[in-house]
Amino acid sequence: MSEIAVRITNLSKKFSRTVALDNVSLNIPARTLYGMLGPNGAGKTTLFGVAAGFLKATAGEIEVQGINVKNISALRGRMSMLPQDASFQSGIPVIDQLTLFARLNGFDAPAAAKAAADALELVGLPDVAKKNARALSHGMLKRVALCQAFIGHAEVIFLDEPTAGLDPDNARRIRELVKAYKKDRTIIFSSHNLQEVQQICDHVCILHKGRVMECGTMDHLTSSSFLLRVTLDRPLASAAEGELSAHPLVAGIVREDDLSFQLKLNLENPGQKTDAMKMLYEVLGRHGLFPRSVNEGASLEARFLEITGGKFDGGSSS
Repeated sequence: MSEIAVRITNLSKKFSRTVALDNVSLNIPARTLYGMLGPNGAGKTTLFGVAAGFLKATAGEIEVQGINVKNISALRGRMSMLPQDASFQSGIPVIDQLTLFARLNGFDAPAAAKAAADALELVGLPDVAKKNARALSHGMLKRVALCQAFIGHAEVIFLDEPTAGLDPDNARRIRELVKAYKKDRTIIFSSHNLQEVQQICDHVCILHKGRVMECGTMDHLTSSSFLLRVTLDRPLASAAEGELSAHPLVAGIVREDDLSFQLKLNLENPGQKTDAMKMLYEVLGRHGLFPRSVNEGASLEARFLEITGGKFDGGSSS
């Protein structure tokens, strides 16, 4: 059995008459990059708040590395958290604020200064150490905020919407930093960007209305032997679509955009998958179309929409 880094048991949180978390139970394996998904109001940020000790659970508990978060002081230096709206004080150099965070994590003064400098180096921004936070761009501020989670040697790291509001280039930088920093750590990554979660996470949990809808490995959630995702070099011609739709091995076609579509297969046995792939290439070839990619299984977005009943308020593109 794999080691569990975070164990959540029958966790509930109510705000007056609003149920933010409803009897949530899940285990997050150690040394995974774990995606936490859900529409606005699903309970992701509330769960993070309870894990960090910012909020008190109505019922149930969270254990990180075997320690109940009610005893949050015992996790100092072992767990770190990047809140969704992390911010910096104006008028105080960035390095001084990061050094304070390190001191709060238990470092002495010299070690705190080094840990803060190392974190800025890690995110590629050593030159902003003496700058005021007001002088930094939004993308730079996001990367500096990430330093809070990267200070020291935390074993479990919670990142709540670390790429929210960023342009594609800065979002890519954050993803690359997170992937590179994982190593032997456990990172819980909350995001509305389904494409980025599918790209970097190996496990995922989908929350909806405060409840766990589905959890598992990324392969488990997106696998399907009856679906092909196809991207072409140019739009699918209506004649080609008609020929594909009429084939006995095809149950239906769902267009995703001008160049991409899902081919739902009608298979009686797994061996027919090869026949279906051959048929797909032959039909497209007859119409002068070339597949840029053909992938088996559903996209995470398709699975998410299926699980949540088509309700989604985030973006799926980077």
